[in-house]
Amino acid sequence: MFYLGIDFGTSGARAVVIDFEGNILSEVRYPWEMSNQGKTTCWQTALFTLLEQIPSELRLKIKAIAINGTSSTVMLCDAAGKPVDAPLLYNDARGAVMLERLQNVAPANHTVLSATSSLVKLLWMSLQPSFTEAKYFMHQADWLAFLLHGELGISDYHNALKLGYDVENFRYPEWLEELQIPIHLPKVVTPGSAIAQLLPEIAAKFGLREDCLVCAGTTDSIAAFIASGAKLPGDAVTSLGSTLVLKLLSRTRVEDARYGIYSHRLGDLWLTGGASNTGGAVLRQFFTDAELEKYSREIDLEEESGLDYYPLLKIGDRFPINDPNLPPRLEPRPDNPVEFLHGLLESMARIEARAYELLQRLGADKLKRVYTAGGGAANDTWTAMRAECLQVDMPYSVNTQAAYGTALLAMRGVEKVKS
Repeated sequence: MFYLGIDFGTSGARAVVIDFEGNILSEVRYPWEMSNQGKTTCWQTALFTLLEQIPSELRLKIKAIAINGTSSTVMLCDAAGKPVDAPLLYNDARGAVMLERLQNVAPANHTVLSATSSLVKLLWMSLQPSFTEAKYFMHQADWLAFLLHGELGISDYHNALKLGYDVENFRYPEWLEELQIPIHLPKVVTPGSAIAQLLPEIAAKFGLREDCLVCAGTTDSIAAFIASGAKLPGDAVTSLGSTLVLKLLSRTRVEDARYGIYSHRLGDLWLTGGASNTGGAVLRQFFTDAELEKYSREIDLEEESGLDYYPLLKIGDRFPINDPNLPPRLEPRPDNPVEFLHGLLESMARIEARAYELLQRLGADKLKRVYTAGGGAANDTWTAMRAECLQVDMPYSVNTQAAYGTALLAMRGVEKVKS
């Protein structure tokens, strides 16, 4: 039997099919620039296009499917699962206006007390005219899975963390009920657990098994962590995608909204970390992929750039500085593009090191190894700079793709059903 993992990341959607030994049998992708559609229409098109691109002989043997989405990308749907308005993406901070109301209810320094948390987005949505049509609040991964299995209002506890779900006691906290938001909050299940079989019409349309299971998903960064092979306390994964996401496996749960830090449950351990708005999206504002490759090779690693940047696309960061008003710092800008890139990469490496230092200072396990995921993992120059800043082992990941980690999640979900 085979297993399908689908990743809805910031730059596009990808799908990976694996066998029971974790070998990759097929990889397909759908870049976002291919579409000018609305967000949810684009997501649906991407999902179905990915399914069509998988070789038909593999589709016939897929036993389980899981989907990851970007954390805190959320939407409202009506009773039929149709979106009532445009979704709010992971980095959308318009909900910041609801923080004062939430601070009066939520515990101090809670994960939800962030300008981009799922809960502040829901509070902001509740004031919009479209809210009267809404019945369900859903995360990106929830809705995409719904398109396959037809069950509304089901989420996983990775996606539901920033909604306020208590992942230690597996319930919504009493303080959340005090907000009295008139909508169905998702039923929360374990990531990877089987939800339902494919809708018959979906199985028939794409030549998939009628008994193929759709499993609860996860977030893109946790999927990348699972893919890496990291599994011991002190192991960490830095995802160098459009943004910079850090996760450190720890025996201690660390949460502090003052610094944008939160912890996901992963078995009996905790994935503690956060996400910075710096990363690949900033680099692509100034350089093409070809230029990044060329100029990176020309950087002299024996010399420091002498540039102290805080590279952001726009005002505001989440971690290790949680400040929606933090201004980008990209000056002075040298005329030589190699020097400019040197300064950007070096500054991002310092931000990463600062973030791991903060996690450890707040009680997480000592950093021992850092695996790397995302497109930035292929940049050897950047890796060398990061190694100099972090001063720990930086082994190669088993796999750097979130889609691969999601396929592993689907496989483990089926194994639990069998046992």
